[in-house]
Amino acid sequence: MKLHFETHGTGEPLILIPGFASGAWNWFRQTRDLSEDFRVIAFDPRGIGQSRIENPIDSANLSMETFVEDVLTILDAFEIEKANVLGASFGGFVAQEFALRFPERLNKLILACTSAGGANHVRPDIEILRSFTPDPNLTVGERIRKFIRPAFTDKFNAEQADEVEEVCRLRESNTVADAVYFAQLQTAFTFNAEDRVSLIETETLVITGDQDKVVPMQNSMNLAGSLPNATLKIIENGSHLFFIENAAEFNQAVKEFLSEPSAVAGGLT
Repeated sequence: MKLHFETHGTGEPLILIPGFASGAWNWFRQTRDLSEDFRVIAFDPRGIGQSRIENPIDSANLSMETFVEDVLTILDAFEIEKANVLGASFGGFVAQEFALRFPERLNKLILACTSAGGANHVRPDIEILRSFTPDPNLTVGERIRKFIRPAFTDKFNAEQADEVEEVCRLRESNTVADAVYFAQLQTAFTFNAEDRVSLIETETLVITGDQDKVVPMQNSMNLAGSLPNATLKIIENGSHLFFIENAAEFNQAVKEFLSEPSAVAGGLT
């Protein structure tokens, strides 16, 4: 199995970890903008898009550890000693575990629209949860649209329907192996770093949208409150996919955070 990755720009490395059942395409509103200041590396996790799994045994043994190892593989392949890491949603779970296992390989950490899991995780409405469970009565395209559309605000769905449809097409054209889909789904539902995130001393930006229906904003607030060196940034009118819907504001917040020599621990904006 070989990981597919894309590199953009030069400078300090920034690894982008995509969200649930997503690959490098997840960051189409970030790569060009952020690559003006950083060496941006995006990738397809194993079993997704062009990172195909040929061995059925590998498909059966997917775990959080394997997803973390994908990030480590990227750093080692590029001989990067330390990098900034940005993970969104499920990618935020992976980023937290990476920070816990390999803190010496991190410069700064950005956790977007994600959660530490555990007993205090705030779940979305039941209909949102059901949208991620494959329905055999729907086509692949219908299932994708069922869980992607609620990840945007109602206003964006109404006014930017073409862009929402483009996101759905990108997801549909980047195949996700069934084993990977269910492995990520199981990992997402059982993820729990609540009692360990206080061990992450890396300077961290926790960023979320205030209209997130998939991973409600309170999760990011809880996460930021548990991290010893975190700054919380809330994007107004931001959905779960606010890095697409509110891309300019999101990208600017990332640039400012990574460009600062240091941030005030525990600061709120």
